Amino acid sequence: MKTLKKLNITVLAEDSVLYESPYLGQHGVSFFVEAIGNEQKNILIDVGQNTQALCYNMDLMGINPKEIDAILLTHCHYDHTQGVSEIIKLIGKKDLPVIAHPEIFRLNFITDPFLRHVGIMKQDIKENIEESGGRLYLTKDPLEIMPGVMTTGEVKRQTDFEEVGISLKTITSEGEIKDDLMNDDISFIANVKDKGIVIITGCSHSGIINIVKQSLEYSKENKIYAIIGGFHLIEANHDKITKTINSLNEFDINMICAGHCTGFKAQVELYNIFKDRFFPLSTGIKLEI
Repeated sequence: MKTLKKLNITVLAEDSVLYESPYLGQHGVSFFVEAIGNEQKNILIDVGQNTQALCYNMDLMGINPKEIDAILLTHCHYDHTQGVSEIIKLIGKKDLPVIAHPEIFRLNFITDPFLRHVGIMKQDIKENIEESGGRLYLTKDPLEIMPGVMTTGEVKRQTDFEEVGISLKTITSEGEIKDDLMNDDISFIANVKDKGIVIITGCSHSGIINIVKQSLEYSKENKIYAIIGGFHLIEANHDKITKTINSLNEFDINMICAGHCTGFKAQVELYNIFKDRFFPLSTGIKLEI
């Protein structure tokens, strides 16, 4: 995998906000990534669920939506995708690359506490994304976005202790109700010169250890500079949290910044193991790598 000269990451949306900051929080995540190689490209990773709050934060941060060159949707859930059609309109470009897994538009629902669809909402269906100016790149395979930047593609499930993290269902084309294994969960990988790879996740429904293993395999690197995003351990038992964090500790990782669906207990354990190499994800965080 080729390398970038520099990578800048700004957290546009997250469940919490930086101390004394003026930003608006929301349940969901969104990242603005400036990938600097021979040229600079700006990638929006997820859009949260509240477009007004997202745009409010972008305005305060001095980020112009028209500067965005591509959008990556990590998975179908509304708190990562709601309002993507509106965001594409604000960006105002024709054939804006919108990268996702081919199963992202399926029905995805929960039944507890009541039947509710939690996937892509009506206003953001495939046709509306395309009408707004998006060009969909729907693939299960890893996709190179630019030299030094790629997606994981569909993540292989290699561990025996990781699972989706929430009871989700879908309905097949034959009308059968099945457990939804969240095969559409993909992540972002960047390789920064003299630093290592940076992994940005949405919710890690495919398992953060599975994501890390696949990222190292596809990037052909062994050094991880940073893992940033949600790990979906919020409802995990102590055994799963311990196994996950012990497994993370087996890798060469410089920094972990986890929040959103990670959960307080997992964040505490991450701090106990990684100390100052860990800090919670918050709206307003800016990283220059």
